[in-house]
Amino acid sequence: MTLRIRKATPADLATIVDFNRCMALETEDKVLDPQVLAAGVTAALADRHKAVYFVAEDDQQIVGQLSITLEWSDWRNGWLWWFQSVYVRPEARRRGGFKALYQHVYQTARADPEVIGLRLYVEKDNHTAQQTYLRLGMAWTPYLILQKYPL
Repeated sequence: MTLRIRKATPADLATIVDFNRCMALETEDKVLDPQVLAAGVTAALADRHKAVYFVAEDDQQIVGQLSITLEWSDWRNGWLWWFQSVYVRPEARRRGGFKALYQHVYQTARADPEVIGLRLYVEKDNHTAQQTYLRLGMAWTPYLILQKYPL
């Protein structure tokens, strides 16, 4: 598989929406509202402050995606980039799709002196994804995530 990583464009909307829908169903057994999902992806593609999507293409077909959201750390005086919406088509898994996306984001982050780290959250029962992230050099943090949702 020869992969090309690029920033997503509005033309990728339908694929990203479909990938996000598949990811939610697969990892959390959640059915997302298609209108809300499409509006959310549209907003992200139009405003890099909301998120930036990257896609992996093989032979001009998108086989994977991830997005990055930003968190400012006043403690560290720098940006943390959060991986979001990670998805690779089942038939493309274990073939380097996520690794290529990860390496692209990692190198892009390293080139920006204001970016101080990469973070992600993963479902506690998604052991396959956890092992993938650990193999790429990520490490567990001492934090747990709590939330109040919906408001």
